[in-house]
Formats: sequence, C-alpha cells, structure tokens
Amino acid sequence: MTAMNGRNNEGRKKVLAVASSGGHWTQLLRVTPAFTSDEIVFVTVLESYRGQVPENKVHIVSDANRWNKFALIVLAIRIGWIVARERPNVVVSTGAAPGYFALLFGRLFRARTIWIDSITNIEHLSMSGSLAGKYADLWLTQWPHLATPKGPRYGGSVL
Repeated sequence: MTAMNGRNNEGRKKVLAVASSGGHWTQLLRVTPAFTSDEIVFVTVLESYRGQVPENKVHIVSDANRWNKFALIVLAIRIGWIVARERPNVVVSTGAAPGYFALLFGRLFRARTIWIDSITNIEHLSMSGSLAGKYADLWLTQWPHLATPKGPRYGGSVL
C-alpha cells in the first residue's frame, strides 16, 4: 500500500517499468537493477514475461500500434487505469506504445518519467520515442548521433 508521501510502507519509491515485447522488454530488464532499492511494478504485453520477474507485481496489457486505432484507445485506457491505481513515483520505459501511454499518464499523476529509446533505432528515433520525449523528465537515446541539445540525450547503451 502506498502512503500519502508516494512511498510504500517500507519507505521505498514505487517504479512503474513498462515495455512491450522482444528487445524493448530485454532492455527494460537491463535497466531495472538501477531501481533495486525501490518497489518495481512491471507492465508488459506477454504473460510469459511474468516468470522472468517472479518477485514483482506484473500487469499484462494488450499491445497496439498506429495501424489499429481502436486497440490504441483500449491500451491507453488500460494504462491510465494502471497508473491511477499504482500511483508510481517514477515511470520508466524502453517502448513502445504501452510505454508512451505510461509516460503520458505518469506525467499527469506527477511521477518522474524516463524514456530510453530502443537500441534498434539506429537511424532515427522511434515514433513512440519522438512522441514520449515531451513527457519525459529524462529522455535518452542509445546512439550518440541521435542526441540533440533539446533531447534526447545520449547516455550509453544498455545492451
């Protein structure tokens, strides 16, 4: 249970870690050790991923993309509900659509937000990453040539 100060009963911050499948999920798992002193709640799209983080609470959502507008609306509502219920202090995502909506709603609930664009986006930022940048307190790319003075910043790679 989260206390009024945004911390759980043990005094730890709550981190909502969000990623779709494949490389997004792999990269998210590589950055979550930075939050080991905090309570991490995961949001992802595959039930099978629950077994990779057995000590953590996991929410499963349907994935969506720009080609299915109805699925995006359903995903946005579901992510909004999760953020409202969990009330995280920090939202971190490596993409894609579930992470974008998590940052958007996280920002509305005054969470600190972190977006790490996927390492597979070698030539340009992902569409989700480009959109999420305006909601991210920390907006990162894993390629130095994609960094700009206004963001994203380059902070190394996670793979």
